[in-house]
Amino acid sequence: MGQQETVATSLADTVREGIGAALAQVDADLARRYPGDPGTRQPVHTVYVPGDAFAADTLRSWGDQALAALDAHAPDAGALAAVLGIPDALAADVHDRVRAKLVREPIEDLRIDFEDGYGPRPDAEEDAAAARAAALVAAAYENGTAAPYMGIRMKCMEAAVRDRGIRTLDIFLTGLMEAGGLPGGLVLTLPKVTYAEQVTAMVRLLEAFEKARGLESGRIGFEIQIETTQSILGADGRATVARMIEAAEGRATSLHYGTFDYSASCGVSAAHQSLDHPVADHAKAVMQVAAAGTGVRLSDGSTNVLPVGTTDRVHEAWRLHYGLVSRSLARAYYQGWDMHPAHLPTRYAAVYAFYRGGLEQAAARLAAYVAKAGGDVMDEPATAKALSGYLLRGLDCGAVDIAEVARLTGLTRADLNALAGRPTATDA
Repeated sequence: MGQQETVATSLADTVREGIGAALAQVDADLARRYPGDPGTRQPVHTVYVPGDAFAADTLRSWGDQALAALDAHAPDAGALAAVLGIPDALAADVHDRVRAKLVREPIEDLRIDFEDGYGPRPDAEEDAAAARAAALVAAAYENGTAAPYMGIRMKCMEAAVRDRGIRTLDIFLTGLMEAGGLPGGLVLTLPKVTYAEQVTAMVRLLEAFEKARGLESGRIGFEIQIETTQSILGADGRATVARMIEAAEGRATSLHYGTFDYSASCGVSAAHQSLDHPVADHAKAVMQVAAAGTGVRLSDGSTNVLPVGTTDRVHEAWRLHYGLVSRSLARAYYQGWDMHPAHLPTRYAAVYAFYRGGLEQAAARLAAYVAKAGGDVMDEPATAKALSGYLLRGLDCGAVDIAEVARLTGLTRADLNALAGRPTATDA
């Protein structure tokens, strides 16, 4: 008793040691390239506002306009459920949570646009707009009115607009530094990337800024916007987007699909450019595989059908938007773009119905896994990771509450973080 049983082996220790030495570089490469989930909140959407239209009250204005649209075209839970096809059992809770979200936090991620939504302007005008954007963002974080994530979309690295984009970025970042420093929720977007070398150029640009301002190396990350066929498939037939993630040297935070530019680059006619077109599904599938395990998140694009006009027209646009968002969520694209305040009710309705509709089943499966209780589904650690990630995303956006998750699973947020592999998240 208490003595370890001796078992017979045939291989010398040198065999194991030799294999370990041979694979040491592979081990290091796997750890570097595929660090897993970054452990931070991912916003459910990004709202783009042109640089000249952004104002101190933009977030509250969007929330108020969204509430007005909801009150005008779906004033109660039954009306919203009838328009969107939300199950009766979810209708009241979804409607109430949507209203509360539009009051509390109407926009999760806001990008001040200096690219297509802003267009070419005289240099002095764009200089002033970039400086103004920095001042407004700094003030919003100072007074507590900021969205969780805010930043700019600069012009791309193509020759015709490169210098202008670099200058705008410099003015914006410098303005933030002069106002007290870079906010924790800062996000930058690099659009229309075609070659990995353009991503490398962005890295060198940010390195130079960090050095000039005495910032820690790697402090500033950025999103890569996938809007061209060259960003998916290179001339040599290889997946370019994977090269772009590598070229970002750990600074890439997400890949954002650009619905209309990408569709147009594939020759899709305007009437058929949509998130659910086959060319969109192909591009996003390549993005998804390239980003898996890297810690780089995915974002779907937008619809340009706006919920405006008569109630019938608003309802038609809402059904389209709700269906597209729900489709994206089922395909693991947990973020997308919204282009109009009246898109917010259906964005949150789709997100909340997605998380609340699957809450009890996900919680039961996770609780059974933790308790080793079995059941009619035999889940593995990877599935437990997905289940806890699902619950955490629901918590992050306000679709579910920690009290009900704890009641259904017996788990704390710290437990969920551990199961999901979110090492940097904190208990809540």
